[in-house]
Amino acid sequence: MTENLTHLKEPRLRFGFEQNTLDPRDGIMLFGPNSRDKLSHQVNIGVVGPKAARKRIIAYLKKIHQPISLNPTQLARPSFPGLEGAFGIHINFRNLPELDVPIEEINKYLKYRDKHQRIYNLSELYFQKIKKYINTEENPITVWFIAIPNSIYKYGRPTIDIPKSDDNVNIGLSKKDRIENQLNMFFQEENRILRKAYRYNLNFHHQLKAKLLKEKVISQIMIEEKFAYHEMWDDEESIKLEEIFETDKAWNISTSLYYKCGGIPWKLNDVRLNVCYVGLVYKQTDPKNKNSKNACCAAQMFLSDGDGMVFRGNVGPWYNPINKEYHLNESDAEELISNSLEAFKHQSSDDKYPAEVFIHAKTRFNDEEWQGFLNAVDGKSKIVGVQIRDDADFKVYRNEAYCVPRGTFYKMSDYKGYLWTRGFIPRLQTQVGLEVPNPIEIVITRGKAEINQVAKDILALTKLNYNSCKYGDGVPVTLKFAETIGNILTADKLNTESKVLPFKYYI
Repeated sequence: MTENLTHLKEPRLRFGFEQNTLDPRDGIMLFGPNSRDKLSHQVNIGVVGPKAARKRIIAYLKKIHQPISLNPTQLARPSFPGLEGAFGIHINFRNLPELDVPIEEINKYLKYRDKHQRIYNLSELYFQKIKKYINTEENPITVWFIAIPNSIYKYGRPTIDIPKSDDNVNIGLSKKDRIENQLNMFFQEENRILRKAYRYNLNFHHQLKAKLLKEKVISQIMIEEKFAYHEMWDDEESIKLEEIFETDKAWNISTSLYYKCGGIPWKLNDVRLNVCYVGLVYKQTDPKNKNSKNACCAAQMFLSDGDGMVFRGNVGPWYNPINKEYHLNESDAEELISNSLEAFKHQSSDDKYPAEVFIHAKTRFNDEEWQGFLNAVDGKSKIVGVQIRDDADFKVYRNEAYCVPRGTFYKMSDYKGYLWTRGFIPRLQTQVGLEVPNPIEIVITRGKAEINQVAKDILALTKLNYNSCKYGDGVPVTLKFAETIGNILTADKLNTESKVLPFKYYI
């Protein structure tokens, strides 16, 4: 076994002044973000929510303009130097629009027992405020911060019912009355309005994101209690435990803000030119119906600079309820990859298609969809299909204080291997998690490529999550946000519009 067990070097990241390090926090602290010359100084944001939540979120955003010291248990990584010290940007607080969502309105809809009506109306409160602003005001806002009270987070999900109370409101429609063309002798207009709620899936976050996508609004949803717990919690022990994550929160929020404002925090240092990586996203349109085959497919394409695009495909019978796999037909598979190639060419400095395209998915590709992929790249690019999934059956133990190091790779064959993207990290002087880490299984299912190079690429792609400032994720960015993006794309059941938007709109 030891003959096939190797260790891949930790991918290095490139920052300002063309300098590189292993840890994104080290690089930003020492050299600034990669696009420091492109994005700097003032950024315009807006905040929408009830008065108390807005006040607390704004107070937190002012707080991260100052240094935040590390907890003594995290001394292996740098403290947070402040938003401007780290990223060279600062929020324009002198011109910060605040849109009020009255807490009385929120509390009114929180009494609705019908989950569809409750969540739809709560998301509409925020969406309509932002929509009205962008349609009537001239002051452009780059990122909207959505300040929500904990009650929306708690009762804005599909599995949570509101507590029984005498003041609960029973407003809603029976299943037969939810049908769009259902005629009723009475209350026709009222029913038409109520029906809107049933076209959306039951999740406040996904609904609001889906609505904002239509207006091309970049947003950051924040729960006030997560950032104002000092004044909202009474339990001293819980407060002390939460304080441990203060530096992490500041790094993550600041990195996300910088990226959503148009900056690139870091790039891969040893990037392979003219290569693009596509992650396939599938989501059932009606997950409650076990026999339903309809699903939405999308592609996440990531370029050599680390930025990404999301391409929505068509809704079709892509899901097989028997084997629980998703597969496209030939024409839709061709269209999806063709759109990705054209986008790559458009953004390429030499107006060329990529030399290689790697398609990542959790399942294998069948003959029909692979033929569609081949049709799309014919005469343009080389294509390789890779299956990536977690594997809990294969373990490697070592007789040391810590588990196997991140980057350990076991080559099973020329087409299959196991990569440990989690494990002991020498730079952090510890391992992430307390359990023996599971590897991810990598299988080249279609096309030809060197398995070691595929593993190196995947390890590098675990470091391109700009929604946080982690050392590395457990899965590559091509699949990391697949579930979230799928949920947003299918939140509106009647939306079939094929729209191409940058990755930052979805996270």
